[in-house]
Amino acid sequence: MQINVLEYLEETILRVPEKIAYANETESLTFQQVFDNSRAIGTFLKKSGYTKEPVVVFMKKHPNVIAAFFGTVYAGNFYVPIDEEMPFYRIELIFQNLHPQVLICDKETQKQVKEFSYQGKVYLYDEIVQTIVEEERLSEVRKEAIDTDPIYIVFTSGSTGVPKGVVACHRSVIDYIEHLSEVLGLNEETIFGNQAPLYFDACLKELYPTIKFGATTYLIPKSFFMFPVKLVEFLNRYQINTICWVVSALTMISSLGVLNKVKPEYLKTIAFGSEVFPIKQFQIWRKVLPETTFINLYGPTEATGMSCYYKVEREFLEGEIIPIGQPFANTRVYLFNQKNCLVQQGEVGEICIAGTALTLGYYNDPERTEQVFVQNPLNISYPERIYRTGDLGRYNEKGELLFISRKDDQIKHMGHRIELGEIEANVNLLEGIFASCCIYSAKKDKIILYYVGEIEKAEMAAVLKARLPRYMVPNYIEQIEEMPLTPNGKQNRVALKQRYENRN
Repeated sequence: MQINVLEYLEETILRVPEKIAYANETESLTFQQVFDNSRAIGTFLKKSGYTKEPVVVFMKKHPNVIAAFFGTVYAGNFYVPIDEEMPFYRIELIFQNLHPQVLICDKETQKQVKEFSYQGKVYLYDEIVQTIVEEERLSEVRKEAIDTDPIYIVFTSGSTGVPKGVVACHRSVIDYIEHLSEVLGLNEETIFGNQAPLYFDACLKELYPTIKFGATTYLIPKSFFMFPVKLVEFLNRYQINTICWVVSALTMISSLGVLNKVKPEYLKTIAFGSEVFPIKQFQIWRKVLPETTFINLYGPTEATGMSCYYKVEREFLEGEIIPIGQPFANTRVYLFNQKNCLVQQGEVGEICIAGTALTLGYYNDPERTEQVFVQNPLNISYPERIYRTGDLGRYNEKGELLFISRKDDQIKHMGHRIELGEIEANVNLLEGIFASCCIYSAKKDKIILYYVGEIEKAEMAAVLKARLPRYMVPNYIEQIEEMPLTPNGKQNRVALKQRYENRN
């Protein structure tokens, strides 16, 4: 029985040690190199006394980052990926939550580390990867390992202004990868084109199936997503046959007419998620690639990755919604109404998830963990944990699950789940701010910020750009004299939304 994700790698090097595992445009790592480098890093960390604790990996997107991830796990630790494109303020909040003692960086990020308040040890990847592997130390770690040991922490938006660190374990990742691989039909011939940043859980779709099957993953440079023709040419150059992208990356290509100029010749599987795929744009892709399998994926970070899937095998009309389908094997989905009862056919309810793929919860945050990781209300006989996603869904007449909307102030924007309260919290921390309210226009897919205060709009925009990830920065900011309130004294979000919709 498999209890550790590294068993994937250890079995694969026996078959295809010299095959490329991870690569970018200029550099690559074979499976043997990934194995050797990660075990060297694991030896170094264990020998230095680091085990069963968070290890921050702060490096530019590169194949070496993945070896650093696995090296962290070899020492019995759990990796925490951060990236230079993350705002300084957000990284500081992550450090405050973690209190990490060790950080791995590269030569380019080494200087940036000094700008933070971080006080722990800093190690350069190029140096620690030279460590001589000590089998005895690594064996000692493995003997003590169990499948509920943490493997990584990724941070998501939090309504209090503090990001939430989601902790996944070996058991949840293995369960997810096994069933995702079955749904996507992955094998040794799979060549991935990675779009997601390595500090999001979305990259799991490529990282772990690669070592499971002996597949190959190409890390596509972020700059290529600004030049869609070059992007498709990249896919063709490396004969990429499988992509798991957010919808916005796909629609950027189709909406600009790129598919009329250059066709992705090798794509056999396109998995998409995190956003609703506009039918018009989807039909463009399907017409150009009629033999390609299209799969809609749905799932929250708190359930390790994706939890539901739908293989598109019928035609959809303009205005229809592509279903999120059915849960993966070993995953159960419930739709509960406000009374914690299962909804009837066609009724809308909150999507709740149960199964082995559920993560452990939020790091150093038992209160917020208990709010959403709760006892199954249908079961009063023994402990059975479910995750309340906050997403609303319903089953259509074909029995297919549809995503409808969010039930609270959390939204989906640019493929990310965002707590509007986190944006408000960052605004309210500023001196001279008296009130703020963030709303979301689903029609225009825009985040709108209204605030009352002494800070000018341009300054507000600059501050938020420095504090928040790019996908959380409001698309529209307006300074107002007075915040509209409801009769019971709450901020009148409906009035603000109407104000935005009715503006000239």
